[in-house]
Amino acid sequence: MSASVSDHSTVGPKAGSHPDALPSHNEGIASRHVHGEQNPSEDVAPHRRNRTGLLTLVATPIGNLGDLSPRAVEAMRSADLVLCEDTRVSARLFSEHSIGTHAEPLHDHNERQRVPGLIERLQAGQQIALVSDAGMPLLSDPGYRLARAAMEAGIPVTAVPGPNAALTGLVLSGLPPHPFLFVGFPPPRSAARRESFATLRAAELAGLRATLIWHEAPHRLGEMLADLVAVFGDDRPAAVARELTKRFEEVRRDTTGALAAFYADTPPRGEITVLIGPPGEEETGAADLDRRLAEALDSHSVKDAAALVAAASGLPRKVVYARALELSAARKGNEG
Repeated sequence: MSASVSDHSTVGPKAGSHPDALPSHNEGIASRHVHGEQNPSEDVAPHRRNRTGLLTLVATPIGNLGDLSPRAVEAMRSADLVLCEDTRVSARLFSEHSIGTHAEPLHDHNERQRVPGLIERLQAGQQIALVSDAGMPLLSDPGYRLARAAMEAGIPVTAVPGPNAALTGLVLSGLPPHPFLFVGFPPPRSAARRESFATLRAAELAGLRATLIWHEAPHRLGEMLADLVAVFGDDRPAAVARELTKRFEEVRRDTTGALAAFYADTPPRGEITVLIGPPGEEETGAADLDRRLAEALDSHSVKDAAALVAAASGLPRKVVYARALELSAARKGNEG
């Protein structure tokens, strides 16, 4: 598969200004709509207190501010409260679209503690919009605990769809668009990362055929691709999508091995989405694992046969060993 790269500029919502990445978490942007927490009974207008509570999950731009939909703007304007992954990042959207709604933070470090109080607000009739720094909330972003708790409490939950890096990367990758499996961020350490990849590879050998999608931090991309090669091989079709919808958007399409070699020497910048295509027909199926084990069991013990096949296939040793035990027991039963 020959290398293919697309690189182009995007056009922002205003002439003379670029809608590149929203401010990073280190770029504090003061905004008059971002305040400390208030008493739920004090920050709701009297005419709103008797209505039904509603939680709205609002997708926000992954780079280009022009991708924020009118419906998303209205959802945030009409809410009693907007929960933001980082209020400093969301302040840019508020300023661009004259959103004056009170905003409070909801992130990985405070979500568990905040859920009970937020559920009380919703039960009291407040309407709350939830946004992440970029893309759809809950997908590799905070919000799942709150959304689940609201559903369990019988509170209506809806969503305003919009930009999503995984889906944007998928349609630009040139890889089969369906079925696909979005895995989120892989573990940061190589050993755990390889184990998670090996579990997916085991699923492929059992019949899974899907395009796999991950997000990854730029400083870990080279190591992640090297681990992909170790587990999935160096000839799988793959793509690395970088800075999607931004000025320096790039999609590099090649094999896993070629991409690993390129990014080992070329440290990337920006937001990263990694995709690999499904395996070929000859690489999948439980029968392939059984065939390898049967051949190894002809001349090795169960333990040694499992170790050999696990090393050759990249599958978790305990998965292969469990199957080897089953095959060995079946053999003994047939012989008896």
